[in-house]
Amino acid sequence: MATLSSKPGLRYSVSDWATNNTQISHTAENKRNVSNEIRQEGRALRNETTCKTNWDEYDSSRRLSDRINDVTRWKENLKACAQQVDAEMDALTLSKEATERALAATVLPLEVTAECLNLREGRRGKELVCDPVEAELKKEVEVLDGAQRILQQCIDQAFEQLCRLQEARQQLTIDLQDKIEALDVDMSCLSLTIRSPEISLKPNPTRVPPGSTTPQQWEQFSRYNVARAKEEMQASVHIRENNSITRAQVQNELEAQRMTVEFALRKRTHHEEQAYHEMQWQLKTTQEEIAELEKDISHLEEDMQAKTAPLKLVHTRLENRIKRPGMDLCRDEVQFGLVDEAKQLEATILALKQKLAHAQHSLQSLKQHEAQMMEDLSRKQDALSLEQRSSQTRQRLTLGVQTEGLPSAVVPLTNSSGRQKLDLA
Repeated sequence: MATLSSKPGLRYSVSDWATNNTQISHTAENKRNVSNEIRQEGRALRNETTCKTNWDEYDSSRRLSDRINDVTRWKENLKACAQQVDAEMDALTLSKEATERALAATVLPLEVTAECLNLREGRRGKELVCDPVEAELKKEVEVLDGAQRILQQCIDQAFEQLCRLQEARQQLTIDLQDKIEALDVDMSCLSLTIRSPEISLKPNPTRVPPGSTTPQQWEQFSRYNVARAKEEMQASVHIRENNSITRAQVQNELEAQRMTVEFALRKRTHHEEQAYHEMQWQLKTTQEEIAELEKDISHLEEDMQAKTAPLKLVHTRLENRIKRPGMDLCRDEVQFGLVDEAKQLEATILALKQKLAHAQHSLQSLKQHEAQMMEDLSRKQDALSLEQRSSQTRQRLTLGVQTEGLPSAVVPLTNSSGRQKLDLA
């Protein structure tokens, strides 16, 4: 009888088999449901994240565009302010150079005034007087010294203001360069897309770099730079106006003092000419009087000499009549007449001698005074010559004033501020 072989192991019933199939079907259905739910959620998440990513990308691009607009606006503001600062620096430099020329123009008047004072020190004797001309010349020196001090102060103020403007300009330049570089970076970022070949993953891109600022600090920094530049420009305008007023005032004061000195010099010269001509007339009159007195002295001497012969005659007659003998030695009218004649001649000769002595003394006094007048006339002539030389010396000031209106060659000026021009285009 044949036997059937069977596979060893656990055997399940049909019901277990059917149950197992049903369970597998239910599990598969559950797994499919879970998978379908996950798929739907994944699709929804994909759609949501895609929209979110696209929106975030658009929003970032929009913010970049807004930021670029802000940076561009501030760049233009800084550029315009920098150009205004450059223009103001050029204007202040021109004002400073004009003040320097005004200061240099005071050198010639000071030299002329000092030369006039030195010339007038050459006066001699009584002509060396402390007159209004000397007082006005000394006052002119004081006015010139004061003008030089004021003009030098204006130049120093302008130089210091140029330094402050240069500092403000340098700060604007640095800020403007930063704006240009930031603008290049932001525009480069705006041009990037997901298809750009240069994009890549970066390590820790969300880190906050050191030195980062807030938008408020960023804007406040540029506002401060612009405000400081405008404040320095306003101060520069005030200094330029003050320099212009100071130059005009100094010019008016110097011109007024110059005219005062020249008026006093002309007046003094006129007085000295009058005194010189008066002294010439006095000297001429005195010399004429000396000549007349010398003639009279000669006549007196001649008269004295002429009286000697009559006196000898009387003396001889009287002496001879003494030789009359006896009673004939009578004091008669002839005797009395001869005695009176002798006395009269002796008195006449004595009077002539006295008058001659007085005349000679007067002549000596006139000659001494003539010498004094000649010496004084020489001093007056020297003083008058010095005054005329002073007037000629001061004509250099008038020629200097006239040549100021002539056109002069234009000298190209270098940039005294030393700043470097930044390409603001």
